[in-house]
Formats: sequence, C-alpha cells, structure tokens
Amino acid sequence: MTSTALRDDAPVESARRQRTRTRLLDAAFDVFAEQGVKAASVETIAEAAGFTRGAFYSNFSSKEELFFALMEREKTMRLEQLDAGVEQFLRPLVGAGGVELDDDDVIRTITRILELQSDDRRWWLVQSEFLLLALRDPAISADFLRYQDGFFQELTETVVAALASARRRFTIDPEEAVRVIAELCANGEARALLARDERKFSERLSQSVPAILLALTERI
Repeated sequence: MTSTALRDDAPVESARRQRTRTRLLDAAFDVFAEQGVKAASVETIAEAAGFTRGAFYSNFSSKEELFFALMEREKTMRLEQLDAGVEQFLRPLVGAGGVELDDDDVIRTITRILELQSDDRRWWLVQSEFLLLALRDPAISADFLRYQDGFFQELTETVVAALASARRRFTIDPEEAVRVIAELCANGEARALLARDERKFSERLSQSVPAILLALTERI
C-alpha cells in the first residue's frame, strides 16, 4: 500500500519539480541578460523566480549547472525549430525521394527556414556572457566546449540530411561549414545589439548567410 502511494505521488512530484526548474530557468534568463552571468547571484535568481535559496539548491547544484541546463533547453528549442522549418519549407519541394533545387530555390528555402528561429536577442547576449566566463575559468571551459561540440554535431547532422534531400553536399568538412555559417549569424546578432537594431530577425538576417551556405555546397 505504501509502495503504491509512492508510485502514485511520483508523477505529481515530478511535474511540480519540473515547474520549479522551468521558473528558475526563466528567471535566470532574465537576470543573466540584465546583470551578466558573473554578477548574477543565486539569491537574485531564486527571488526572481519566487523561490528561496534552498529551492534553488534542491534543483541545481550551482549557478553554472543552471546555465548549462538553460543552454540545453535553448539547443533543443533551436534544433526543433530547424526541424520544423525543414518539414514546412523543404520537404514539400523535394518530396520523399529528393530532388535537385536550383540556386534561387535553395536561397529562398534557407532564408525561410532561418526565419523560424527564435528572435529573442537576449540569448546572444547571455551566451556571449557565458563564453567570457568559460574563457576565464578552466573548470567551466571543458564543459562549455563539450556542450558546443555536441550542439554543432547535432546541428550538422540535421543540415547535412536536409542538403542531401535537395541533392547537395558541403565542399568542405560539414561541421566546419556549419560553424562558419553559425558564426556569421552570431556576428550579425552582436552587431544588431550594438546598433540597437529593433528590426525583426527576418529583416536583420544577412543575405550572406544563405549565399555562403550555397557557396559552400555543390550539386550531387
């Protein structure tokens, strides 16, 4: 009877814990963007989420662990947005068997897929903050590199599969090509923040992004 009661309560506890973690992550996003990762305290994050310091440490062992959880959430969201864009804009063009697209179709499709990405520019600010922290702290840098490598590996797999369905492939190492394109996007977003550019992402998106992807690929 006791065992059954514990099993019945477990999903409730798990859902409650998940809601707490989500609120802490949301609060950390706001606090990191406003104060910076290093300056933000555990107490400030917990208070912004409506919890105590104890509640924070019941879910995360440190501010750094929370940040990696925040990065993982962002990674999952962006990869899901990319998959959604491929299904919405590319699959209808190439069909199940895959067909070759002309250059104009490639550029137009890439642009539409990228426009589905999250337009929360705070992320670029927060990510830059943590990069600086990782550059200064060897204890964090190794985990930061592992996160980045894992993200680009998954991102590259998705991009390579999408290109293959359009009968294209990279002319250089695929992951290196994806990193070049991602860096171009990051630089564009950094410039938009510096210039206080309030335009939508679709309007800020450099025309060079799809053009460079096209230049780094060839028909197969």
